[in-house]
Amino acid sequence: MAKKGNRIMTIYFLIPVFNEENNLELLSADLQNCLPGIKKKFVFSDDGSTDKSKEILTRLFSTNDYTILSDGKNHGPGHAFNAGFEWILNDSTSPDDKIITLEADNTSDLSILPIMFALSELKYDLVLASVYSQGGGFDKTSFLRKLLSAIANICLRSVFNIKVQTLSSFYRIYHLSLIKKIKSNHKNIIQETGFLCMIEILLKSIRARSTIIEVPMVVHSLKRKGKSKMKIISTMYSYVKFLIKNI
Repeated sequence: MAKKGNRIMTIYFLIPVFNEENNLELLSADLQNCLPGIKKKFVFSDDGSTDKSKEILTRLFSTNDYTILSDGKNHGPGHAFNAGFEWILNDSTSPDDKIITLEADNTSDLSILPIMFALSELKYDLVLASVYSQGGGFDKTSFLRKLLSAIANICLRSVFNIKVQTLSSFYRIYHLSLIKKIKSNHKNIIQETGFLCMIEILLKSIRARSTIIEVPMVVHSLKRKGKSKMKIISTMYSYVKFLIKNI
């Protein structure tokens, strides 16, 4: 059990879930085996799943410290993340707690989590898993998706003078103090309801003068059962609206 003085540090896993019933068995096995010896809480923010995701999570994590947040409606991943961050802020008892966010579809490579966690212990406020850092990449994805992702990254990094390489990945470690700072500076931790939520909170982190580091990661899309929930055209349209609104 990791301690800071007399305080026990808790690692919160915050995972948005939307119709992931076919991916949860593997996710459960991987999560419960990672970071042994550290106090963990699993926070699943369900975004209006219509399959058996909530029932399966209840069965798989019955012996763990977990919670499922849900209002039964589909709002988007940004709403799911915001609800999870707010819940964690209310639940946390130690200023040394950390929050790990990741996808529920097994595309986040948990084998790099010990490296990410070690870096977070070196006082980095935010550790990002990066497909665009040297050594990162995709095991299988369409050329169109990679091209559009690269174009969006280049545009956003240029407009907002962002130095990090990967902007929209869910897979990150936040120090609790960073989320508290964002909360104190803004009405909402995350306002964007769609996939742009990760860019929004990254920009807020940068503007809060947080220390950020990236770890190369290969996205294992072959481990995902079912299709990605991201719709390319609507997501690209939302990127354009975000740029116009924030320039």
